[in-house]
Amino acid sequence: MIRLSARLAAVAALVPAGASVVDVGTDHAMVPVWLVQTGVSAHVLATDIRPGPLQSAAALLERTGTGDRIHLMQTDGLAGIAPGAYDTVIIAGMGGETMVSILSAAPWTRSGVLLILEPQSKQAELRRFLVESGYAISTERLVADAGRIYPILTARGGVSPEYSQAELHLGRLEQIGTDPLFGRYLDAARAQAAKAAPFDAAAAKLLEEYDEIRRGLDHDHSC
Repeated sequence: MIRLSARLAAVAALVPAGASVVDVGTDHAMVPVWLVQTGVSAHVLATDIRPGPLQSAAALLERTGTGDRIHLMQTDGLAGIAPGAYDTVIIAGMGGETMVSILSAAPWTRSGVLLILEPQSKQAELRRFLVESGYAISTERLVADAGRIYPILTARGGVSPEYSQAELHLGRLEQIGTDPLFGRYLDAARAQAAKAAPFDAAAAKLLEEYDEIRRGLDHDHSC
């Protein structure tokens, strides 16, 4: 059985049993292999824009005997994938701006598709796109891996509530605020905003929002 990092294990754990899955930017195809080895998915499409990762993926499929259940495809994002062919889309290990580009070119993902997204940067840009483009973020969680905290969110087509600027960066508080890692995640975001605040009015305003959230957390913990 293949072993996943904590980050990828958290992503894979969100895939519903029996889902038909496309893993975008699959790299070595470790998540698709885990999904078929564990029986979560019978067949998975693993895509990447570069031939090198797909060659590594092909080697892993041969080594694990999973090549009959995982199809490899070289494509840019979700280009060339028929709408309705898959009910679950994983996009992990990319910047939020790249995810926005991929989803913008695949509006069919708003129709009955579960998105599992793990942005490594530009999280606010990704959340803003989702809430303004006909998606509703359904869950948010954090996972610690190799000394870093990663956000993982799921979304489907739907109407989204409004988000504050701080929530665009951190996640909606009612979804993420009770996560055991949230305090650390918030403090890291506060430190980053504090560095920029003297030179950037938007960062200063964001820092004020972070400070208010921190005071709320401290009050809850003291009660």
